[in-house]
Amino acid sequence: MSAGDGGVDRAASSTDVDSRLPWAGLLALACAGFITILTEALPAGLLPAMSAGLGVGEAWVGQLVTAYALGSLLAAIPLVAATRHRRRRPLLLMAIAGFAVANSVTAVSPFYGLTLVARFVAGVSAGLLWALLAVHASRMVAPAQQGRAIAVAMVGTPLALSLGIPAGAVLGQAIGWRWTFGLMSLLSLGLLAWARACLPDFAGQTAGVPLRLRRVLALPGVARVLGTMLLFVLAHNVLYTYIAPLLVVADAAAMVERYLLLFGVAALVGIGVVGALIDRWPHELTLASLALFVASVVMMASSPDASVLLAVATAIWGLGYGGAATLFQTALTRNAGDAADVAQSMLVTGWNIAIAGGGILGGLLLQSIGPASLSWSALLLLLPALGLSLSARDWR
Repeated sequence: MSAGDGGVDRAASSTDVDSRLPWAGLLALACAGFITILTEALPAGLLPAMSAGLGVGEAWVGQLVTAYALGSLLAAIPLVAATRHRRRRPLLLMAIAGFAVANSVTAVSPFYGLTLVARFVAGVSAGLLWALLAVHASRMVAPAQQGRAIAVAMVGTPLALSLGIPAGAVLGQAIGWRWTFGLMSLLSLGLLAWARACLPDFAGQTAGVPLRLRRVLALPGVARVLGTMLLFVLAHNVLYTYIAPLLVVADAAAMVERYLLLFGVAALVGIGVVGALIDRWPHELTLASLALFVASVVMMASSPDASVLLAVATAIWGLGYGGAATLFQTALTRNAGDAADVAQSMLVTGWNIAIAGGGILGGLLLQSIGPASLSWSALLLLLPALGLSLSARDWR
């Protein structure tokens, strides 16, 4: 592939390309996403055990998740900008190796400070990996298959949310949190070998004028897609972070795990639908995802004490959320062209800002107004997101 052809390998875009997807490579990328999400969220499911093992309070263990997010937030854009001219597969392998190292250190570290540094390194690896993953998947296939390829590569995220995190918590209780992180390290090493064998390598960008962030934002569609993503993910995290208080209002506090599982299963269905149809109707699917999320929020806001209605709303919410990352990443990849890696790093940064912002905004609303305000605030965020997404030319 030439480095400046807009992110699609010429061999992949030839007319005689095999219509079958390169499943081995795409599933390796999906597993990388799975490990990334699981590594990020695992401390939340092992909070008491890690607190006792490291000799710190549970609030300090919670900061291990913050350190991870901070690493992704700070590293994504500068790392991608600094490595734009390097070949792609070695960068992906380096990111996966970062998880193996960070999880190994976490498994054996007797010191909270060292564990905190390891978590920051894991976050840095995640920032690099997420910026590369969607673009690499799109370059492995013909242009008409890019959306499907990205959907397959992204399936690890809802799998981790719906199955991986609960399973990790159960495993941690059975064998201990240190062995659980050690197992994560072994999985990363296995994935490293798999990715080395199955992922094609691509050239980085050719030397030329450095791409400024302002210039990338000015590309048609990029700012609109990023703005929609930021509002969408912010609304999601206002609700998802504080789903437990919402369930208290509906007298369903004892069933948090069931609601999260319902959300995760619906998200899997959502990403399956998006993966099957995205290359034909990207704009329509984006509007549908937003409309489903809006509908679910309206249901939550109108009847916050109805547990059955809340369950239906949670399923609709998951259905709308499942394919959202694929839709945003595909739109950015197609709109940004040669700057796709930089645009994806901006998405990673914005996504982590939305995660942190959702926690802060939701917490302030919860303390000052109460849980009923969460769904209404999410609605106020989603309506302008829906307006931003109305331009069909930005969702090609």
